[in-house]
Amino acid sequence: MKINRRKFLSGAAALTAGVLAGPTFSASQTIKFGSLLDTSGIFDGYGKPMDKVARMAIEQINATGGLLNKQIEYVGYDTQSNMALYSQFARKLARTDKVDVVHGGILSASREAVRQTFRKSQIPYFYNVLYEGGVCDRNIFINGITPAQQVQTLIPAAVKKWGKKIYVLAADYNYGHITANWIKKYAKEIGAEVSNIEFFPLDVADFGSTIAKIQTEKPDFIVSVLVGGAHISFYRQWAASGMNKKIPMASTTLGAGNEQNILTSEETDGILVAYNYSHELDNDLNRKLLADYSAKYGDVDDLHLLALSHYEGILTWAAAVRIAGSVEGDKVSAVMETGLSIDTPSGKMTVDPQTHHSILNVYLSEFKDKKMQVLETFLQQPPLDTQMVCNLKTNPDDNQQYVIKI
Repeated sequence: MKINRRKFLSGAAALTAGVLAGPTFSASQTIKFGSLLDTSGIFDGYGKPMDKVARMAIEQINATGGLLNKQIEYVGYDTQSNMALYSQFARKLARTDKVDVVHGGILSASREAVRQTFRKSQIPYFYNVLYEGGVCDRNIFINGITPAQQVQTLIPAAVKKWGKKIYVLAADYNYGHITANWIKKYAKEIGAEVSNIEFFPLDVADFGSTIAKIQTEKPDFIVSVLVGGAHISFYRQWAASGMNKKIPMASTTLGAGNEQNILTSEETDGILVAYNYSHELDNDLNRKLLADYSAKYGDVDDLHLLALSHYEGILTWAAAVRIAGSVEGDKVSAVMETGLSIDTPSGKMTVDPQTHHSILNVYLSEFKDKKMQVLETFLQQPPLDTQMVCNLKTNPDDNQQYVIKI
């Protein structure tokens, strides 16, 4: 998830944010867990649930004895949807707070604002959200779903269900362009055609002319790679035009932040998605997660895909620390690089040693009454996109984000 940093900063105030700390202990008693999340500002709809599940996960770990016979201390900062604050608080976590690990970041811009700080400080960094792929750095672990993991499932299923002519609408930034390329790749492999791709800046909210183009072109289905609050208008306008009854839709983004909760069932029913999580997964760990979250916070409506990935990233880190017997970065990485697997609410989750990304179950789902009803399960899908450019087993000193050429 990436926006133009200069454009973002030009509209952001230089704000002073406070620390969101948990209970305090002496340094010898605790393992310090650093958190950087937007719990206010324009991305707080993503960040607040991520902060909530992080606190819940740490409480649960502490309630069972903590890690290495120590309690975990939460040292969290509200980055207020301001990239400058990410850089500022990353330095504070590393130099002043001297944390043992950091989980956080939402946009790719936020990740890149902090990644080098934690690498230089040898503090393991976990980035736990859906993103465009390509980051190659031994100090970072990424367990969010990547475009290839989604699209290799979603496009063949949609073509089989609806037909071979595809119209793509995508956000005009890195994630949107890269995902559109993967859609073209997987469509071509099965004999389908992307007849048109339109890119939209994140602040566009009027899709009238695009809807008219789609009516004229008459694709078999459309794919939405739209992102953010303004783009939600498309789903409303599409339904209001009556086109949702004539041309079906798939999406790589709708529902990742529980956007369906601010739309109506009429506007979302029938939309096909492919993610590594749905509230509707029928397993004991998912039922327990939903029950625990509901008991602590009142309901589960805001528990979205990004929050779930954040929760599972913390569980993966905790598992590695227990096995390593240490919070030191090299020792944690060595355990992760064995291909560590854990059972989570979304199913089995395995660290890919080559890329430090995750091998995930992917669930082809369809929206019905605002719920993602699982249609088919694809077990242990590898991050094929990032595997094309990153091999930390042969080049452990690599340190960049590759632009994946397809």
